[in-house]
Amino acid sequence: MKARKIKTDRSHYLFTNQMLVSLIIPLIVEQLLAVLVGMADSIMIASVGEAAVSGVSLVDSVMLLLINIFAALATGGAVVAGQYLGQKNTKKACEASDQLVWFVTVIALVIMAFLYLGKSFILHTVFGKIDADVMEHANIYLIIVSASIPFIAIYNAGAAIFRSMGNSKVSMKVSIIMNIINVSGNAILIYGFHRGTEGVAIPTLVSRIVAAVLITILLCNETLPLHINKSLNFHFRWNVIKKILHIGIPNGLENSMFQLGKIIVLSLVSTFGTFAIAANAVSNVLAAFEVLPGMAVSLAITTVIAQCVGAGDYEQVIYYTKKLLIIVYACIFVTVAITLGCMPVVLKAYNLSAATAAETMKIMVFHSACACVIWPLSFALPATFRASGDVRFSMMSSIISMWICRIIFSYILGKYLGLGVFGVWVAMVLDWCVRMVCFFIRYKSGRWKGRAVV
Repeated sequence: MKARKIKTDRSHYLFTNQMLVSLIIPLIVEQLLAVLVGMADSIMIASVGEAAVSGVSLVDSVMLLLINIFAALATGGAVVAGQYLGQKNTKKACEASDQLVWFVTVIALVIMAFLYLGKSFILHTVFGKIDADVMEHANIYLIIVSASIPFIAIYNAGAAIFRSMGNSKVSMKVSIIMNIINVSGNAILIYGFHRGTEGVAIPTLVSRIVAAVLITILLCNETLPLHINKSLNFHFRWNVIKKILHIGIPNGLENSMFQLGKIIVLSLVSTFGTFAIAANAVSNVLAAFEVLPGMAVSLAITTVIAQCVGAGDYEQVIYYTKKLLIIVYACIFVTVAITLGCMPVVLKAYNLSAATAAETMKIMVFHSACACVIWPLSFALPATFRASGDVRFSMMSSIISMWICRIIFSYILGKYLGLGVFGVWVAMVLDWCVRMVCFFIRYKSGRWKGRAVV
């Protein structure tokens, strides 16, 4: 007779299936809105011309680098607050939330000042040799959107705090408002007032200001498990900041090096011509849509695992990691199928030249196949490490892999072997493969356990 399998009692686990669904669905909606608005922005700006698309995409690469830094710091605060919640220590969790909001605000103001001071360096050195019309559009967009940096930092911090509570609906609703303002503003300024690049930049600035104000007001609600003080009488508590930075700095370095690598590669892509820049820009938007459920569930992994680690229950950590990774794989298969099915319509909407459209299609077929297999273990699995306090291994593995595979091989494949922009995407997937192997071995070894920050 076969031995009857003993059913594990999970009635005491922190997150029920319903709680996971309530956490994940709003995150997916929020990520979807961000990607769709990005697509809408690029489609609207495409009416101005491919030079405008290229200029905006170049600046957005820098903005994404900065946004990822703030997201990393927000993740640090979310992990610290989440682990305190797992310990049922709401007082310390609220203190961590308060410190996070103030800290990212100060850092964002400093970064904004440096960005304006270094504008010429970014346009003429970082972006490499680009056409004069592309430069003009990039300059206009950079001047306006840079002012939104403090506001997107505050929004990211606030959204992370709400996710730490397992409440992702609030950030979703604020995101909906932000994106409605953005898209409607784009339509009014571009199609109604026939504005160019500024027609995309101004609504972006206004929408981020509104989002930051809304989420700050909501965070001041003292009935919430996590909230911030209404008083402006604030003092940094460096013992709390150090805990946030313990997660935030390695995560920020990992994310910033990742985006810096993309910016360096963009300098290479720009040498392939305007059609290659446009194909790369459109492919980036579509690729983001394909992996957006993975990005959303990765945020959920941080929330869930941080609380489990705070409670000291690694059985739950392993259970939820496996469960959430399966969800990532299933969701990416769905978004990949949708993307490939809609490609002809999307390419037509972008009004691309024949050469640009053909290159975009080739890139997306390749990316789609690789995303289904490699992406979850390369990018979702490390969220478990970060939420557990094990951040250095992920940082070092990612940075080394990025510099060797993504950058060096982009030049080898794209420039010297003549594959052009497609070679850059092949090098990117090679980076994914190395990350996947490293993270899978780390997870199986169990060396990431016992590294809680609180």
